[in-house]
Amino acid sequence: MTTTRTTLRELARIPGGGRYALSATVEAATSGMLRPFIVIYAVLIGLSAPQAGMTLTVGMLAGLGAVPLAGWWIDRGARRAPAVAALLVRAVGSLLLALVPGIAGFAIGAVLIGVGTQIAPPTNSALVAALAGPARRAAALAAGRSLRNAGLGAGALLGTVLVASGPEVLHWLALATALGCAFGAAVIARVPLPHQDVPAPAPAAAAKEARGAGLRTVTILALAGIPYAFYADILEIALPLLLVKGLHASLAWPSGIFVANTVMVIALQLVVVVRLAKWPHRTVLFWSGLLLAASYLGFWLGGATGGGPGTVLVALVIVPYTLGEILYTGSSVPLVIESAPPHLIGRALARWQLSYGLARAVDPIIITGLLSLGAAALWLPLAAATLLGAATVRLGTRRHRLHRSRGQSKSHAVADGGSPAVDGHLTKSVHGAERTVTSARWRRTFRVSRDQALVLSRASSRNVSSARGV
Repeated sequence: MTTTRTTLRELARIPGGGRYALSATVEAATSGMLRPFIVIYAVLIGLSAPQAGMTLTVGMLAGLGAVPLAGWWIDRGARRAPAVAALLVRAVGSLLLALVPGIAGFAIGAVLIGVGTQIAPPTNSALVAALAGPARRAAALAAGRSLRNAGLGAGALLGTVLVASGPEVLHWLALATALGCAFGAAVIARVPLPHQDVPAPAPAAAAKEARGAGLRTVTILALAGIPYAFYADILEIALPLLLVKGLHASLAWPSGIFVANTVMVIALQLVVVVRLAKWPHRTVLFWSGLLLAASYLGFWLGGATGGGPGTVLVALVIVPYTLGEILYTGSSVPLVIESAPPHLIGRALARWQLSYGLARAVDPIIITGLLSLGAAALWLPLAAATLLGAATVRLGTRRHRLHRSRGQSKSHAVADGGSPAVDGHLTKSVHGAERTVTSARWRRTFRVSRDQALVLSRASSRNVSSARGV
């Protein structure tokens, strides 16, 4: 039986996996101490709440501009360096928050933290994929997410206890975050990488064809994944507003639901991902969309029911919502990696992060704006958009199977992420070259035979002439 403990043990046994696990745990725990209080910290140093939110949004948008550069860096063969850079940028940003307690320090620090936060997912995914290999990639990614969730939860609890002594401790929490990110970067810098996991540059023609075929699939997945990404702010924005303002429940309900979601993710994520390892990632992502859409409809029904029964219904719907979240996080990034050519994994992960990061940047405005119009204005369009994304993923599954079947009929040498058109052309060229070589051999044989016949005939003529002269 596969458990979370055994899967984490397998991650530690991967060469370099133990160091990566240590880095992820320390970085997440220290970041979790400051993350829930960063807006409060901004207010304490003189910013208003809208100004703090706008500054953080600008930082996240600036981070989106750095994502393509991170993808290009990964495609150049880098694996450790981009992950180290993401941690160091966040360390510098947190250090500015601690040492420059003013508006300028907060603004620059927020931009650096946003850059490091946005480029961290693709760089960490590329590093874990290189360490674990294709066979253990999904389980290793899930193990890393579980460690980060556990670290963030533990850090948030510790930060809550420390902040109770006074708001001035927030400076020390920012310093602790900087030290934790720096420590994580130092550990990652010493992670050994297998040499064969860095792909060699492909020929120009093949690279152009693979870029057009592989990244086109990733682009479709990225567009379909935009409504999926809204799940991340449902617990932190939508449900508190629904429960407190819409259903007039106490603050204990959204807090308890958040804790229950975190516990279920930590306990079930690895188990579910490993159990579904034999399923295609596209199928898992499709079912994730169905579960999330059904959950949004359940939240809408809970809000329409009202009162205590509606609050209980919302709390119960958190179970299928959490399962949809686990299926999404466990299948999306592995699907992006396997859908891209090996030499374009960095750009594929960057393209996915751009869609995810853009959705995360705008969904607070969309969620709050639609909820101000009514519960149905948010939950029904969100459920419909998620179903549309799931249908797009499902249609992509069928096209992917048809593409593979055609590729196998044309040539057995078609690889995942390759181009059947290119392989078919190469196969035809090889067959044509064989026919040309065969024809040339027959012509040379015919010429040799003809020359030999002429020599024999001339020799016979000389012999006959000599015989007549005798």
